[in-house]
Amino acid sequence: MAPVVSEAVRRGDELKLNTEELAFYDALETNEASVRELGDDVLRAIARDLADTIHNNASINWRKWDAVRAKLRIMVKNVLCKYKYPPDKQAAAVELVIRQAKALTKARPAE
Repeated sequence: MAPVVSEAVRRGDELKLNTEELAFYDALETNEASVRELGDDVLRAIARDLADTIHNNASINWRKWDAVRAKLRIMVKNVLCKYKYPPDKQAAAVELVIRQAKALTKARPAE
């Protein structure tokens, strides 16, 4: 597992993204068409914006999954629209980002 973590840290440093931002960047990067259309700079900006949005809403109560999912869906769609993420690719990106956000916020120590 150490080589995987080291590689993630190296990629984060190379892209100038922290761990959370890199997780969202990787989620968005799975769509090659979006990478070609938007480019790395825009994807990095989206990843940073998503990380800030999720972090600023860190009080999310995951036990109320339906309400949380609806709130996150709106927030993520707003960020993607802001950066003109391809509309035909948004649904898959939103779902992946929500799963990533859930994993990240559950792993984050209580503040």
